[in-house]
Amino acid sequence: MHLVPADRADRRTIDGHRVCEAIEAIGAPEAVRTWADRFSLLADPGRLALLLALHRAGPLAVSDLAVATGMNDPAVSQALRLLRTAEVVAGEKEGRIVRYRVIDPVVNELLKQVT
Repeated sequence: MHLVPADRADRRTIDGHRVCEAIEAIGAPEAVRTWADRFSLLADPGRLALLLALHRAGPLAVSDLAVATGMNDPAVSQALRLLRTAEVVAGEKEGRIVRYRVIDPVVNELLKQVT
């Protein structure tokens, strides 16, 4: 059981080789946290709807996203602010209009699997 951390080495296992495979599969705690954070962004139905709309329809403005998702403009703006902070979406300004698009390649790949 070469991958079992010292603080868990004294625990009894049934299939030690599988425990090592599981530890390897889990990977670094930081990577698990990154994935958990990414999935939490997708776990909210409103944010997921916004991301699906942007992924499939291309760059859209806040008001267009509000109509498409049934959300109100402030809720869309708040969700986009969170997604921008997480570097999942970015806005491109054209005059007074800002159109948003998905920029995170991993999220784009995940969205391909939805529906």
